[in-house]
Amino acid sequence: MGRLLTFVAVALCLLAGIHYYLWARLIRDPQLPAPWNTVAASLLVLLATSIPAALVLGHGHPGFGRMLVWPAYIWMGVMFLFLVGLTSADLGRLLMALARRVVGTGGVRPDLADLAARRTFLARSVASGVSLVVAGLTVAAIRSARGPIGVRRVRVRLDRLPRAQDGFTIVQITDVHVGATIGRGFIEDIVRRTNALGADLVAITGDLVDGGVPQLRHLVEPLANLRARHGVFFVTGNHEYFSDPVGWLNELPRLGIRVLRNERISIGNGNGSFDLAGVDDRSAVHYGGLDTREALTQALAGRDPQRELILLAHQPRMLFDADPFNVGLQLSGHTHGGQVWPFGYLVRLQQPFIAGLHRRGNSQIYVSCGTGYWGPPMRLAAPPEITEIRLESGLPA
Repeated sequence: MGRLLTFVAVALCLLAGIHYYLWARLIRDPQLPAPWNTVAASLLVLLATSIPAALVLGHGHPGFGRMLVWPAYIWMGVMFLFLVGLTSADLGRLLMALARRVVGTGGVRPDLADLAARRTFLARSVASGVSLVVAGLTVAAIRSARGPIGVRRVRVRLDRLPRAQDGFTIVQITDVHVGATIGRGFIEDIVRRTNALGADLVAITGDLVDGGVPQLRHLVEPLANLRARHGVFFVTGNHEYFSDPVGWLNELPRLGIRVLRNERISIGNGNGSFDLAGVDDRSAVHYGGLDTREALTQALAGRDPQRELILLAHQPRMLFDADPFNVGLQLSGHTHGGQVWPFGYLVRLQQPFIAGLHRRGNSQIYVSCGTGYWGPPMRLAAPPEITEIRLESGLPA
């Protein structure tokens, strides 16, 4: 409890600091005239308080949450873009000032009145320019997140995959985050697009929901219509543990979705089969579950190392823990590809792989940018995806 309170206190202080900086650069320094300075400052305070309010009151309540969360979450994304734009401008001004000091400008120094006028003009120019850029990026980011979801097709060659399974297709859905801003229509569209691919197997790699079963059951019901020759499989993400993990682990099988909880199964027949394993998210250990190493050991102990192994694990960094188990391919999400550029550079501090197909030793990993989004209904340079993964056998014909 103490750790949670500390996190909340730090987050609120950071939020307040960011909004103070935005006030200084967008309102104080440009010297907005009265009464617009008061109106703008009041609006900024209202937007700042809407973010924690939306996170608390809108979680898992799609009716009330939609009214509150939409403007708050959009502002969360806009705030981030403003922060990036204004700090970049400030850094540019600092570098120019240092360059002038090094080179030396000479001449007569301007009087204080001229200097103040120049600073105000520059502040207004920066505020106006950044505001225009942020407005354009916001529109583009919202259209990317809320527009039609594209299908990303990936080919993966696996050395131990039986020839009988050459061309096997897995459709990966991940990080949908059904909740206050993602509803039933969004899920119906995902199901329609997924079924059109005619997959052999569908894998949902966590963070499906942001809320409890009673609030969101109706929204996820269309998942019962997913079709794949070998079935639909699910592993937990961290957000399932923020909501109602027990409830969802009971609800998803009712929709025909098999939950893989630190276990593996065989896909195919006899010598023409491979192993599919799924493990709980790393967050499970904080809610009475196994830690990552224990989960992997339970799922993979005793398996034949000559058989190909595909692992479903929400977080990419779980590939490091899976090193001893000779994983052929891991399918993950979690990162959202950064979701709003350049946030991905911060994500990289925690996760080794952000998006796409990567190789590490004898293992490969595909990290999806995600099918939905969390928080801001915005995606910038990280479009949503339904991923069709076509497996190719590396064994001789």
